[in-house]
Amino acid sequence: MDLRDFLSLALILVSSLLIVVVLLQSKGTGFGAALGGQDASYRTRRGMQRSLHQLTIALVVVFLGLAAWAVAAG
Repeated sequence: MDLRDFLSLALILVSSLLIVVVLLQSKGTGFGAALGGQDASYRTRRGMQRSLHQLTIALVVVFLGLAAWAVAAG
């Protein structure tokens, strides 16, 4: 298993986790919000929502780093 295989596998795993985390975040929104509707109240992220948001940011950073590394290695 060379470096390109490792990077490809890592990208697949990180992207799968990123998809799951994004889908978990949007679970509570209605169909109108998916079409661009506005929520009438302002809510701050607390507890699990905040953790999922921070995990999403971390996974995006890891994904972009791995993608750049894969491009440089290829």
